[in-house]
Amino acid sequence: MTNEKSTLTHVDSGGRANMVDVGSKDISVREATARATVELSEDAADAIKNNSAKKGDVLTVARIAGIGAAKRTDELIPLCHSVPIDSVQLEFHWQDSNLLEIKSTAKATGRTGVEMEALVAASVAGLTVYDMCKSIDKGICISEVQLVSKSGGKSGDYQR
Repeated sequence: MTNEKSTLTHVDSGGRANMVDVGSKDISVREATARATVELSEDAADAIKNNSAKKGDVLTVARIAGIGAAKRTDELIPLCHSVPIDSVQLEFHWQDSNLLEIKSTAKATGRTGVEMEALVAASVAGLTVYDMCKSIDKGICISEVQLVSKSGGKSGDYQR
């Protein structure tokens, strides 16, 4: 076995997947913002903007789905810790007539960050937009899921 495995945070000395022990980390306020973009047809975009989609208010349902998903990130991503989230916010902005940007911000006071919670929130909100508009446009494309920024913790701040 090489020394490389010993520097991996999610691998134990035997090379097996392992959850990181965060018990000795300092408690701090942690915040992360992620984004996803959703490209829709003009018809689907208009249905969202006019609140005329057959399944209802697309952005309200996507917001609720994103918040709920962030709270359950540890159930979706195998080695994520359960994080007591202080808040999750989702914002929707039209970048173009048919290009929707979803931004999610997760905040917690704890021993580990909330990057995954923010990323999951943005992703699931995008998937919810797809689900609610797929009868109008099956070619919807969810892309550019990425961390925008994070703050708190030992590794400090990050800004894309």
